[in-house]
Amino acid sequence: MMRTFKKLAILAAGLLVSAGALAAGGGDLQHAGTDLGDRASLQRGAQLYMNYCSGCHSLKYLRYSRMAEDLGLTEDEVMNNLNFTGAKFGEQIQVAMTAEQAGAWFGQVPPDLSLTARSRGSDWIYTYLKSFYLDESRPLGWNNKLFPNASMPNPLWELQGLQHAEFGEPDETGERPVTGLKVTHAGKLDAEGFSQAARDITAFLEYAGEPAALKRQSIGVWAILFLAMFTFLAWLLKKEFWRDVK
Repeated sequence: MMRTFKKLAILAAGLLVSAGALAAGGGDLQHAGTDLGDRASLQRGAQLYMNYCSGCHSLKYLRYSRMAEDLGLTEDEVMNNLNFTGAKFGEQIQVAMTAEQAGAWFGQVPPDLSLTARSRGSDWIYTYLKSFYLDESRPLGWNNKLFPNASMPNPLWELQGLQHAEFGEPDETGERPVTGLKVTHAGKLDAEGFSQAARDITAFLEYAGEPAALKRQSIGVWAILFLAMFTFLAWLLKKEFWRDVK
C-alpha cells in the first residue's frame, strides 16, 4: 500500500512539473526576481506598461481605481499619467484600438494580459520581454527567441536598443537555431537598467493577475500569529484541565 502511495505521489509531481513546463512555453527561462512587496517597482511597472504596452494589450480584469488603491497612487496621478483612453476612474483598463485596426495592423486582436503571469509565469514574461531581435523575414521586422514568430514588434526597443540574433549550425530541417542575442545599437537604458525595466513590468503583470495577493500576504502574517497564539492558549488550557489527572 505504501509503495502504491509513493508511486502516485511521484506521478502527481511529474504531472505538475510537466504542466509548469507547458505553461512556461519551454525554453531557457531567466529568473525574474520580482518582489510584490516592492511598491516602487510596481509603480514603475505600471508606468512602463501603460506607456509601452497598453496601446495594444488590455487588462480587463483590473480597474484604474483598484490599481490606484493597491499601488499607493492618487486618482489624479492615475488619470493624468496612466489613463490614455479617457476611461472613468472606476472602469477596467481597456485599449483605444478597435478590432478592425488590430486586424489591419497585426492580423488579429492582441490578447488581454490580465492573467498572463498566472498562465505563463513571471519568468516567462521576463524572458520574453528580453528576447526580441530584428528579423527582416518577419512581417513586422521582429522575432522572439523564446516565442518564435510572435506577431508583434518589440515594444521596448527604444529602451533596450536594437538586438540581433546569433545563429548556430543548421539542424536536421536546415533551420539555424538562435544561440544567443546581442544588442548592436544601444537604447536609452544600459543592460542592467533594461533588465530592471523588464522586471518592473513583469512584477506589475504578476500583481494584475492577482491584485488580492498584496493584501492576502499581509493578512497571512497576522493569521499565522493568531494561530500561534491560539495554539499556545489551547495548550495552557489543556494543561490546566489535566493538571489534577494522574
